[in-house]
Amino acid sequence: MKALIGLGNPEIKYKTTRHNTGFLIMDEIMRHYNVELSDKFNSFFGKKGDILFLLPKTYMNLSGNAVIELMNFYKLTNKDILVIYDDATIDFGTFRLKKNGSFGGHNGIKSIINRIGTDVFDRLKVGVGPIPDRFPIDNFVLSNFSSDELQGIEKMGKVAIDVVDCWLKEGIEVAQNKYNKKVI
Repeated sequence: MKALIGLGNPEIKYKTTRHNTGFLIMDEIMRHYNVELSDKFNSFFGKKGDILFLLPKTYMNLSGNAVIELMNFYKLTNKDILVIYDDATIDFGTFRLKKNGSFGGHNGIKSIINRIGTDVFDRLKVGVGPIPDRFPIDNFVLSNFSSDELQGIEKMGKVAIDVVDCWLKEGIEVAQNKYNKKVI
């Protein structure tokens, strides 16, 4: 089994913020797989064949709590998950797949690292930057996308379907070689 995990915040007021990029990208992926969600693991959860879909309702800073619940229940290892989330240090429209690394200032990733006990897990970082000069990062990631940016997010979501398909069938290295670039 493999798990696709999108990071975000569950309240409607966060729906179109940069910090909800993981949820927004997962929306496109789940539409493609025709996934129905239920409430499990303190998350919006879905399962299609041997693919698990998780959108933690724990809020960003406690994402690891939901992830570890899912991993324990399904006996997943750190090599079985792909976490999809926003990165304000990467230009909008750019993907960066990684196999490991520090949390890079992202509290959702920090929570996952702390809860699963390792920084070795696959990630799809979705560029939402750059941060404007003298703009506090917290304010930036909690600001809403413009309507043009939301259209871009939808396009990135469609590319993310191909990224996920590649990751599932060929692994992280092949996906990195194909998709670590500006995709829109």
